[in-house]
Amino acid sequence: MTTHEIKIEGMSCNHCVMAIQRELAKTGINSFDVQIGSAKVSYDETTIKLDQIEKAIEEAGYKVRRD
Repeated sequence: MTTHEIKIEGMSCNHCVMAIQRELAKTGINSFDVQIGSAKVSYDETTIKLDQIEKAIEEAGYKVRRD
């Protein structure tokens, strides 16, 4: 099990949080906690990769900040 904190740009309200939660739920990852500006995700690297999770966030209309 791997856990990552992902920083997200463009979020301003609970609607943004829900939109990302919907996209992450489609990925089948084990656990996630989405807050305005970030998401903490726990997942099995043998079934999904971080870039796939980041792509799901971007498909919801937000930008992943890669520092």
